[in-house]
Order: sequence, then C-alpha cells, then structure tokens
Amino acid sequence: MEPPRPPLLCVGLLLLLVELLQPPRTLAESDDQACLSNLRRSLTDPNGSLRNWTRANFAAPCNGFTSYLQGVTCNNGRIYKLSLSGLALGGAISPYVSNCTNLQSLDLSSNQLSGPVPPELSALLNLAVLNLSSNRLTGPIPPQLALCAYLNVIDLHANLLSGPIPDQLGLLVRLSTFDVSYNRLEGPIPVLLANRSGMAAGLPRFNASSFIGNRDLYGYPLPPMRGRGLSVLAIVGIGLGSGLLSLVLSFTAVCIWLRVTEQAAMMTNDEGKVSHLMPDY
Repeated sequence: MEPPRPPLLCVGLLLLLVELLQPPRTLAESDDQACLSNLRRSLTDPNGSLRNWTRANFAAPCNGFTSYLQGVTCNNGRIYKLSLSGLALGGAISPYVSNCTNLQSLDLSSNQLSGPVPPELSALLNLAVLNLSSNRLTGPIPPQLALCAYLNVIDLHANLLSGPIPDQLGLLVRLSTFDVSYNRLEGPIPVLLANRSGMAAGLPRFNASSFIGNRDLYGYPLPPMRGRGLSVLAIVGIGLGSGLLSLVLSFTAVCIWLRVTEQAAMMTNDEGKVSHLMPDY
C-alpha cells in the first residue's frame, strides 16, 4: 500500500515557505543590480570601457568572489569594490550607487564626471575609501558623509566643489587621508580636521597640502582670514582719486603762496610810497 501523498495545499505552502526564506539574498542581489544598472545609465563611456556592463551581467554581477564586469570586485557574492578610475567617463554619479550596500571602496577618480556628490552615499555604511578626485564635480560636500563611520580615505581634490567644509567630517575618527585641495571651497577649516585630539598641541591632523588651492578657505593649517581684497577697478580708482586730490592740493597751495607773496609785495610798495610822501621835520 502506497504511503499517502501530501495534499497539494501542503506542497504549495512548503514552496512558499522556501521562497520566503530566500529574500535576504535575493534582495541583496537586486540591490547590486539596481546599483550597477542605474550607474551605467548615468555615465557616458566614449572609449567603450564599460562594454560588458550589460543587462544580462547586471542580473548576476557576482559569482562568489568573481566578477566579469569592468572595475567590479566581489566578496562572497556581493560587490565590495568599484574602481573605474581614468576611463574618461562623463555624466554624473548616480545616487543609486547607495544600493551597493556592501561597498567598501568607491574610486571614480580621474574622469570627467560632473554634477554633485550624491548625499545618498551616506547609506554606504561599510564604505572605507571614497575617491572622486580629478573630475568636474560641483556643489557642496555633503555633510551626510559623516554617517559613513568607517571612512578612512576621502579624496575630493581637483574638482569644482564650493561652500564650506562640513564640520561633521571632523567626527570621522578613522579618517587618515583627507584631501579637498584645488576646489572652490570657502570659510574656516573645521577645528577637528586641523587638530589631532589627544596628541601634542598644535600638531596638525591634516597638513596644508590637504586644503591648498581654495582661495577663500582659511584657518589653521592655512593662514588666517585676510581682509577682503579690493578689486582692480577699486585700486585704480583709489589711485586716480589720490593723484587728483594731490594735484588739487598742490595747485591750491601754489595759488595761496602766490597770493600771499603778491600781498606782501604790495604792502612793501605801499610803505615806500607813504614814507616818500611824509614831510620831513
């Protein structure tokens, strides 16, 4: 006698239970897929360096520790490193990069990227290296980057970033490399980035090379704030005005001197005439 078969309902429930046990892995893969596909759409690739960044490869970007995608490094089935440096890539940085939640290193340096640094990068809680240097990025440095508590490297030099350096970045205690030189930043350098707490007083946490090339940035280890410089037109105007004033004063002084001399001469002549007309006694 055959053993009773489980009802189809039970089989269905069992399969559903198996499906429900899968979401963490499936969701992670879906996150990486969304990260790569959206990043690819936001980039221009004139040299064809990302030719293997295709929809078919996005569906399974990692095979354990292996990836066949340009610049992608995997660890245990998840993307943990994106390195696309020096590929002449244009376009913008997609905020969907934050979907690569296991990412520990993001290097998009030495390209032609424009637009802002996405504040959504703050969702990359495992990020240790952020290198976006030598691009054309604009706008402020997002203070939300301070939420990436494991950041060791922030390299944003040689861009067009503006505004102040967020004070919050000084709270990144693991930060060992920080470079925002040659941008358009302004305002004071945050104290927590200028001084290393717990060490000898006056010892800089980051030296001046991390901050140079920002005309309106000031404070230790750069020189203190200077008075606002005068424009060229203002300097020329002041020079011309001073010269004209000196000329007027000199002319006035000469006129007064001539007048006084003339009056003195007249008085001398008058005295001579009077003495000549006075009778002798």
